[in-house]
Amino acid sequence: MFGLKLDMACEIPDKYYSLEDYEKAEPRWCPGCGDHSVLTNIQKLCREKQLDPAKTVFVSGIGCSSRFPHYMKTYGFHGLHGRAFPVASGIKFRRPDLDVFVITGDGDCCSIGAGAWVHAIRYNINMTVMLFNNEIYGLTKNQTSPTSRVGTKSNTSPRGSILPPINPLQTTLGVANVSFVAQTVDWNPAHLYATLNAAHEHKGFSFVHIVQRCPVFQPDLVDEFTSGKDAFHLIKNENGIVLDEKAEKTFKNSVEHDHTDINAARHLAEHENGKFYLGLLYQNKEAQCYDDYGAHNLGFTAEQKMSVLNEELDKRAI
Repeated sequence: MFGLKLDMACEIPDKYYSLEDYEKAEPRWCPGCGDHSVLTNIQKLCREKQLDPAKTVFVSGIGCSSRFPHYMKTYGFHGLHGRAFPVASGIKFRRPDLDVFVITGDGDCCSIGAGAWVHAIRYNINMTVMLFNNEIYGLTKNQTSPTSRVGTKSNTSPRGSILPPINPLQTTLGVANVSFVAQTVDWNPAHLYATLNAAHEHKGFSFVHIVQRCPVFQPDLVDEFTSGKDAFHLIKNENGIVLDEKAEKTFKNSVEHDHTDINAARHLAEHENGKFYLGLLYQNKEAQCYDDYGAHNLGFTAEQKMSVLNEELDKRAI
C-alpha cells in the first residue's frame, strides 16, 4: 500500500493530556469516603474531554469535599465557607473561555452558602456544580448538617436532629431560571461519570446532587445506601443520561421520565417512601445565561473601556 493516495488523514493533536496531567498530590480523605470516587471520575472526564489544564478551574468553599482543587493539576480556588458560587461566577463571567467546576458540600452550600446558591441558580452561569451530600459535617468532626435526617445523632444533636432536612433537589427546582438538575451516587462509577458528562455538556448552571458515603460519621447510612437496591431507581430517557446495557443491569428498578417536565421532576425529587431517583430530573436548554451578557465587551482595550465610560458619564453631565 506504499505510495497510495488517501483522501483523508488522521488529525494528531499538538498535545494529548493523560490522567497524570490532572492528578496532583495525595488525597487526604478518609478511606472509603465518596470523595475519592468523584475525584477519579472527574479526572477521567477531563481526560476524555481533553480539557486544557491551563483553562480549567475548580472552585470550592469549606468542607471535606472542598479540598478537591488541591488534588487537580489545574487552576483552583479554595475559597471561604459558602462562597464558592460568587467566586466561580466572577471567573466565568469575565473568562467564558474557561471550564469552571464548583465543588460544594451539604453544609457549605445549604447552610452558610444558601443565599449565594439560590442566586447562582437564577443567574444560570455556565458551570458544572457538584454538591457532595453525606448528610453530616465531616471536616469539623460530626455535627448535624442542613440535610441531616430527623433523628440523626451528632455532637450538636446528641439526642437526634429534630428539624426536617433541606432537600437540595427540591430547592434547586424551586428557583426561577433553573436549567439542569440531576442526581447520582458516588458508588456507581458508570452512572456517576455519565451524569457528570451530561452536566458538563449542558450550557448553563448544571447542578449535580451526589448522594455520598461518609463511613466515619454515617456508617449506618452507608450500609443503608449501598445495600438498599430497592430504594434507588434509574431514570430512563433516550435524551437524558443514557447507560449501556451492562451498567443498567446494576439497577433493580427504573422509571421513564420526561426531563422537560418540571412538575414531574419535583415529584421525583421528593424522595417519597425513601426512594431515590438517579439521572436527569430536569433540563431547560432555553434558560437565559447571565454570563452571555458579560461577554459583549471582552477584548476591549483600556482606551475603548475608558471611551465607553466617558460617553456614559457625558450623558449625565449638567
